[in-house]
Order: sequence, then structure tokens, then C-alpha cells
Amino acid sequence: MYRELISSFILFLIFNSQGILAQASVNPDSALQKILLSHKGTKLSLADAKQSALENATSVEAAEAQYLAAVATVRRESGFFDPEFFFSYNYVDQKMPAASFFAGANTLSTQQTDYKTGLRLNLPIGTQLELSMNASKLNTNSTFAFLNPEYDTYGAISFRQPLLEGFSATARERLSMAENLLEGKKYFYNQQMLAINTSVERVYWDLYALERNYAVQELTRDEAKALLQEAELRSKSGLVGPNQVANAKTFLAQQELLLLDSEEQLDKQSDQFAALIGKKPGGGTTRFIPTDEPSSDYYVENADLLVDYTLNSNLDLQAAKKNVESINIQVSSAKWKVLPSLDLFGSLGGNGLTGTPQDVVFGDQTFRTTRSGSFGDAITQLTKREFPNWSIGVELTLPVGFRSNSAEKERLEAEGINAQQIYIELSRSLEEQVRSAWRELSHGKKRIDAALEGVKAAQEQVRIGMIEFHNGKSTAFELVRLGADFATAQQRYSEALVRTAKAAALLKQLTSGKYTGRN
Repeated sequence: MYRELISSFILFLIFNSQGILAQASVNPDSALQKILLSHKGTKLSLADAKQSALENATSVEAAEAQYLAAVATVRRESGFFDPEFFFSYNYVDQKMPAASFFAGANTLSTQQTDYKTGLRLNLPIGTQLELSMNASKLNTNSTFAFLNPEYDTYGAISFRQPLLEGFSATARERLSMAENLLEGKKYFYNQQMLAINTSVERVYWDLYALERNYAVQELTRDEAKALLQEAELRSKSGLVGPNQVANAKTFLAQQELLLLDSEEQLDKQSDQFAALIGKKPGGGTTRFIPTDEPSSDYYVENADLLVDYTLNSNLDLQAAKKNVESINIQVSSAKWKVLPSLDLFGSLGGNGLTGTPQDVVFGDQTFRTTRSGSFGDAITQLTKREFPNWSIGVELTLPVGFRSNSAEKERLEAEGINAQQIYIELSRSLEEQVRSAWRELSHGKKRIDAALEGVKAAQEQVRIGMIEFHNGKSTAFELVRLGADFATAQQRYSEALVRTAKAAALLKQLTSGKYTGRN
């Protein structure tokens, strides 16, 4: 599609200045630049494109949401070890028919109020602690009640400690997994920001190349018109036959079609770019126009050093490693859960009893308790442990068959092997991508220099060909062939620039920013 570039440009010069044509050097680049400057669109720098993508890219937003969810998960699992305050209140009013003389009434009526309050705490080593206080107030119509109302209190510090569950290995299992998940999601989020920057940069350079290709094709189309005009003038002068005019018309029609195809490719690429950065062209335009030029000079690190950067710094790889560690945490916990459950438990507490004493008449005798006091007195007895108590014990639970926990351990071990293989596969894939990108980058300078030499040589061929054409030693379609060579050389030069820039951008992503492209 580039051969029309030179031929039409040559014919344009021929048509406008026959005298100058034989003496002057042709500069198709300047004509190309004029067309590029005439293109309508929203000019956009690479830095602005990256900033827009970071603000609007769905992949970054999704990664951030996952990271925030992981932060909340850590808070939730940490909350398992927060103290828990509890309080309960229960009031019971009941009347019960009595058949026994010792009930103290024909219809026994009681009103009982129960209170329970305290703190519960789970420790990271698996210990369950509870500090509790229970109190009750009992009113009754029984004539045999020595205290009415009666105040009862009971309080204790109790604990339960699993002895065969690995202590923190099982107690912190969920929190440790959540912490690993958080680190992995943080790596993933940061890598997504690097990835979107790389994607934007690579698509930006593709858009740059298509913009230039479209300009080349537009110039070729314009110069094809000049070729037709020249052929028609020469036909009228009898210098060429009508077949030359027909050929020029065919050539122009082909270039018109190629120009439409090139424009569609450019518009499609611009639409894809707009979707990537989440921003549409403004000012009533339909496409973006890159304002930055790809660099032709990047610092090339040693390939093995770049591989080391990647294996040690790549955030995707670090996230995969955290996934392996999370499964290993589950495996470690599962190994303890296969064992029988042996818990040590105990308590240390006290009791209190007070109330309002009343006489109890039994036969011809009257009895009266020596214990009395208010509700506060009962609590004082409890806190001073005037009536202490303590307990200690063990509880053994032995599952028959051990199938459930042992099968879960084996399942997790298999998942651990799978996660480890995914990690290894990813590291190998990253190394292969690094070496491939390094090869492109290391050849980039030579490729650009060679392509530039090709442009210069093709330009010189065009200059000579135009002189020969003017002197009747060459045909118009020989100029078309020379123009195609020059257009191809221009295309290869653009491709060399873009290819090198994209390789450098990919290395920045693979090394997670460790490689910068500068010495």
C-alpha cells in the first residue's frame, strides 16, 4: 500500500515543476508530516492516557475491590480474638399447685429474676477464656423459705485449652490465611496497575503506527491522483497510449479502497484505545491522535539479571506464592486436626448468698436463719471469694475411623501440590517472556538503524528514478515500484520503533518496574 506514496509524490513534483524535478532531492517525509498534522482528532499524550486508564480501567477497579475485600476479611478474622461482652436478663413468674406440705403453700408462687454478665476471649494459642458473674433474685410465698427475697450469686474465671490441636497452628488458621490473602491481593492490585500501564503503552504505540500508516496511504492516494493527471497529460501529448491512463485509473481505485480499509483500522484501534482508558475523544472528534514519539534508545540489561528481577519482584508471581503459603497453612492445621481432641478445662470462682430472713414455723417450733444481707452483700461475698470453688478436668474425643479429618488433610496436600505447580509454571512462563522481550529489545537499536538506512536508500532510489523518468529512461510504473520500496521502508522503520518500545514496556511490567529502560 506504500508504493503509491513515492510514485504519486514524484508525479506531483513532475506535474508542478519539471525543471526542479531533475535537480532536487525528494523528501517524502515532509509531505507525510504535513498530512499527519492535518489529521483531525483529540491529541493525547502517553502520560495522560495512563492516568485516565488508572482512573477508569475496570481491571484496576476490580483488583482494588478485591484488595478492599481482603482488608475487611483480615479485620473480620482479627475480630475473633477481640473480647466479647455479654449480658442476659431473664424474669420468670410462675404459680404451681402443690401437693406436699413442705411446699409451704397450697399454690406455690415464685418470681425469679436472673442476671448473667461477663467477658469472653479467644487467644491466638487456642485458649477460650470466660469471666462471668451470675446473680438471681427469688421471691416466693412459701412459708418454708428462710430468705425472702433470696439473693444468689456465682462467678468464675473458666478456661478451655486444646492440647492436641497445634495451638496457634489451628487457632490462627483463618487469620493467617486472611493475612496471606491480603498480601496476595495487594500484589495483584499493584500488578494490575502495572499491567494497565503496559497495555495502554503498547496500544498507544499501535495507534501511533496505524496513524502513520493511514497518513502514508492518504499520501499514496493523493499522489495516485497526480499520477492519473500526468498520464492524461502525456496521453493528450501522444507520449503514452490510453492503456497508461487506464492503468493509472485502476491504480487510483485500488488506493481509494486501501485508504478506506486503513481508515477503518485506525478508527477501530482508536475505539479500542478509548475503551481501554475509559475516555472518549472530545471536541466532536472521533479518534485519538498520539502526541508522543517512541524512543529509539533503551538501556539493555543482562538477560539473566532481568530474569532474576522478574523471579524476585514480579507481583503476579508473589501473589501466586502467597496462595501456596495459604494452602500450606491449611495443611499444617489439618495435620493437627487428624489427632484425637484432648482439651484441658477448669475454673476458679466463688459464691454468695444473702436475703431478707423470715421466721419459719414448723410444728410448735420457729426457725430463723442467721444469714441476711442485701444484693450488694451477695456480690461482695462473691468478689472476696468467701465461698470459693475451683475445678479442673480433661476431655478426650476420639473419632472412630479418622476418615473425615485425614481425608481433608490429603485433599489439602493435593491442592498444595497443584498450587506449587501453578507457581512453577508461572515462573517458567515469565522467564520465557522476559527472554523473548529481551531479544527484541537487544536487537532494537540495530533494527531501528537498519530500517532508517533502508528509508534513506529508498529515498535516494526515488530521486534517481524521477530523474530517469523525466529523461524518458523509466516508466511511471517503475516509479510505482520504487515508491512501494520507499513506503515499505517507512513502514519497517515505524514497526521497528514501535516493536522496540513495546518490548521495553513489557519488560517493565514483567519485572514489576524493576527494569526502567534507563541506565
